[in-house]
Amino acid sequence: MKILATLPTKGRDLRLDLFRGVANWGIFLDHIPNNVVNWVTTRNYGFSDAADLFIFISGYTVAFVFARMMLERGFIIGASRLLKRVWQIYVAHVFLFVLYLAEIGYVAQSYGNSSFTDDFNIRGFLANPAQFLFEGLVLRFKPVNMDVLPLYIVLMGVFPPILWLMLRRPNMTLAASGVLYLMARHFGWNVSAYPSGVWYFNPFAWQFLFTFGAWFALGGSAQAMPFIRSRTALVLGVSYLLFALVMTMAARFDGLRSLIPPDIYGAFNPNDKTNLAPYRLLHFVVFAFFVVRLLPRDWPGLEWAIFRPAIKCGQQSLEVFCAGIFLSFAAHVVLVEISGAIWMQVVVSIVGISMMTALAYYRSWSKNADKAPKAKPVVVVAG
Repeated sequence: MKILATLPTKGRDLRLDLFRGVANWGIFLDHIPNNVVNWVTTRNYGFSDAADLFIFISGYTVAFVFARMMLERGFIIGASRLLKRVWQIYVAHVFLFVLYLAEIGYVAQSYGNSSFTDDFNIRGFLANPAQFLFEGLVLRFKPVNMDVLPLYIVLMGVFPPILWLMLRRPNMTLAASGVLYLMARHFGWNVSAYPSGVWYFNPFAWQFLFTFGAWFALGGSAQAMPFIRSRTALVLGVSYLLFALVMTMAARFDGLRSLIPPDIYGAFNPNDKTNLAPYRLLHFVVFAFFVVRLLPRDWPGLEWAIFRPAIKCGQQSLEVFCAGIFLSFAAHVVLVEISGAIWMQVVVSIVGISMMTALAYYRSWSKNADKAPKAKPVVVVAG
């Protein structure tokens, strides 16, 4: 079939790194309960949050990186390189999984606080570690806050044939993904979790946001650009973002909630994150359109020093994400066992983000050092 997708321009898109870094920071802050600092994250001001941003950018990046490879070197090479990345993410997930379980179990035992094991869903693991470890390795058992990487692994693992088709029929592929999304929501499809329940991020629903990110990278943004730049999109988009802000704030402030008819309020609250509610999906799409409209790829401000820490965290996203999960529990322990004062909430948040950023800079330096050319040996000629 003829290639219909438009390959993205070569070179690093700093917008992706910037927003992925911000998403990692947001996920870290959102995972710390009773933390005043997480009021700065997007989940408080609309239907979508950092998780939506992370999955969209992941889909965009996968297409950005592997589409050209698949065309230039063939499907087998492109698919094998993509699956190699899946394996790397899986290994990182297993490593984090083991460390996270050890961290929670050790802290719960040291402080004699069994609520940690209940709140983070590891009591069953402590009672039957072999079975729960196996279920964790096959991605069915997930402690609290460890849901994103399994979703990412599954979505990337099945993506090679989807990417092949999207290069040839991008709009049809996106439409098929949309049909699957609607059917999953209608019929209640999801993947079972262990020991009970289903996946917190329903992969049959969230695959659409991942696929939408890939479609956006492979010419979708260019197709939508006339609408994105139109006055109609501006008016409708701003109106919807304001509506989402009001509905989200109403869930947090009783005074505002009392002003909204119960039927309208109940249609949007609680926010259905598991199945990626349509109003949540639309909120993110509007956000993405505004980013494309207002923040061009060549914007000089992307080189400003103030953005470098976030960009660096986005460029080392996997390591930073894993560190953020580990550090979010450590921050929670500090707030529970030492002090929950506002000043401490600010301290643990700043320290955590600083440590994530330091890790990103170290990994960047380490990778560059590994790539540095070896010095040529000096040959001394005897006189």
